[in-house]
Amino acid sequence: MPLDPVFPGLSDRVAQLNDRYRYHAAVSVLEHALGDPDVGRTALVSSFGAESVVLLHMIAVIERTTPVLFIDTQMLFAETLAYQADVADRLGLTNIVTVRADPARLAFEDPDNTLHQFNTDACCALRKTEPLERALQGYDAWITGRKRFQGSTRATVEFFEAGGDLRIKVNPLAHWGREDLQDYMINNRLPRHPLVARGYPSIGCAPCTSPVAPGEDPRAGRWRGSAKTECGIHFIGGRAVRGPLAQGTAT
Repeated sequence: MPLDPVFPGLSDRVAQLNDRYRYHAAVSVLEHALGDPDVGRTALVSSFGAESVVLLHMIAVIERTTPVLFIDTQMLFAETLAYQADVADRLGLTNIVTVRADPARLAFEDPDNTLHQFNTDACCALRKTEPLERALQGYDAWITGRKRFQGSTRATVEFFEAGGDLRIKVNPLAHWGREDLQDYMINNRLPRHPLVARGYPSIGCAPCTSPVAPGEDPRAGRWRGSAKTECGIHFIGGRAVRGPLAQGTAT
């Protein structure tokens, strides 16, 4: 059963968890998060993107029956769909839950698949944010692959964050650098997303993702040419979180 959202306060639990695991390694944070009663019932949310295989492998080693929520926006690269099936099979993950938009809403709001061309926020809400929020009902926490090096909007990410008033976000790789990820993949002989070799260090939906030039921010290819930096699944109070919260902001 999910935790009572008012016992104790979510912000208090997050602060206690960060203090408790401040000096733990990523695998230890993940392992404890899956069993700590202050975290509660937990799922991994994975895009099966450029770096996703690291957390997926850790989950497979620790507890391969952990729910893995895969958001299929139905606008992903064909390479991502093939990679998802291959990784799940290789790692023996037994609880993949594919999350998609409500078909009726999709038919009404984006019948010709062009919504992304004139309103990317609405498209992300329809295909990512709302389906994920429904899928997370019944969970107290969700594991993400957010890392500090991924850009200025993630520069202060901690192991544990308050995601609104109901749910904790767990970021085991928050303090990892790109070299840590590369070493882990090599040492564990993990398959790479095929688009990485073609200049995609961050991979989202096909229409809104482009290659990144050397020296650019790794997420520069996401919604290139716009001010948009997050799809919206990382949000507080129903709005996308694009940077650290101001002092005193309710969480």
